Amino acid sequence: MTIKVDFRSDTVTKPGPGMLDAMFGAKVGDDVLGEDPTVHQLENKLAAMFNMEAGLFCPSGTMTNQVAIKCHTLPMDEVICDQRSHVYRYEAGGIAYHSMASVRLLDGERGILTPELIEPEINGEDIHYPNSTLVVLENTVNRGGGACYHLSQIEHIHTLCNIKNLKLHLDGARIFNALIATGDHAKDYGKYFDSISVCLSKGLGAPVGSVLLGSNELINKAVKVRKAFGGGMRQAGFLAAAGIYALDSNIDRLAVDHQHALALADALHQVSYVSSILPVVTNIVVFEVAKGFKASTIVHDLLAKGIACSSTGPNTIRMVTHLDISSEMIEMAIQNIIHLYPSANK
Repeated sequence: MTIKVDFRSDTVTKPGPGMLDAMFGAKVGDDVLGEDPTVHQLENKLAAMFNMEAGLFCPSGTMTNQVAIKCHTLPMDEVICDQRSHVYRYEAGGIAYHSMASVRLLDGERGILTPELIEPEINGEDIHYPNSTLVVLENTVNRGGGACYHLSQIEHIHTLCNIKNLKLHLDGARIFNALIATGDHAKDYGKYFDSISVCLSKGLGAPVGSVLLGSNELINKAVKVRKAFGGGMRQAGFLAAAGIYALDSNIDRLAVDHQHALALADALHQVSYVSSILPVVTNIVVFEVAKGFKASTIVHDLLAKGIACSSTGPNTIRMVTHLDISSEMIEMAIQNIIHLYPSANK
């Protein structure tokens, strides 16, 4: 079956003509030797945007997250994060494998943590307990249906981390979606986080890459960790150029993806095979299927209509909007959602 509209993830985007031109025209060098000017331009550009001292270009957000955790922790330390967190669920046990640290899992509302949730879980000085060292936030929260932090919430968590001498890392997989939704500014993030991972290959549309941001000291350490992880790239400027183009061209248009997600949610509210939908605030729509239906069956039947989406559990389905989905595609998808099972309409 040919996929006509792909809602599986915002990672499925492909470079358009403008991005390809930027890639083909990039000036490159050996980045392991520190000689790729386009990589430097990307790293410096993002560091300035988020008011951080330096950046490090890596192949993936998993690598930037795991490099950061390795830099912030020692064996027998503990990382505090939500149980939905990408760093815990989808990074192949990397916290244990790379950093030999344990994880304290919390249960925030749609993955959003608060100081009140975090503080009781910080270990005191006791030989029986791992050392609480690092708090990781995710913005937006993938498994939380694209829920996002406002800067005022982050400020309170930062204050607690300062008091308790904990580092604070942001998995900014969809940080620009969060900024569009909240109206907050990237430059204000730098004063709250010890490190930030910024992904370029989701809603921004770059084919590869994330950038780890932090202090000069942290990034100097991270360069060696990246090398040990196998993440040192050579003429990576071709990829970095795509990231620069994405930052220059594709941030503001994320608002369109959010509008498309709201339109999908409105259509899903009209059918009885959907029992509930998480509130839509960015570009992710997560819904639960009604009793008598299976998520896998609905995914299969939508695919037969050319609409690809993903089941995230026996009873839940996720749809993600992105720049390769036009308004015409959304309208086609809506009609198929509404008429998938005619007898199931409300």
